[in-house]
Amino acid sequence: MDAPSENVKIRSAYNLGGISFTPKMISEAIKKVIPEFEIVYSPDFRQEIADSWPNSIDDSQAEKDWGWKHKFDLDALVKVMLENVKVDLMATK
Repeated sequence: MDAPSENVKIRSAYNLGGISFTPKMISEAIKKVIPEFEIVYSPDFRQEIADSWPNSIDDSQAEKDWGWKHKFDLDALVKVMLENVKVDLMATK
C-alpha cells in the first residue's frame, strides 16, 4: 500500500510469497529455542487442499515493481511467535 502508484504495474493483484515451511521444519526451528518441544501431527482433509496449491508463489513481479521482500525467515517467525505466545510446557505433558 505504500508503494508509489507509478511503480505498481499490475492493477489486479500481486502474488506475495513470504515463507513456506512444513510441520517438521517449524518443529526443528522451535526446538532450537525449546529443546524439549515435541509435536505430534497427522494430515487431515486440509492436506488435499494444500497439495493442490502450487509448490511456490512467484513474487518476482512485486519485487521488481516496488521492491517487495519478506521480512521474516522461519527462525525469525518462531522467535516472534514464542515471544507473543505463553508456552506452558507442563500443560503439554
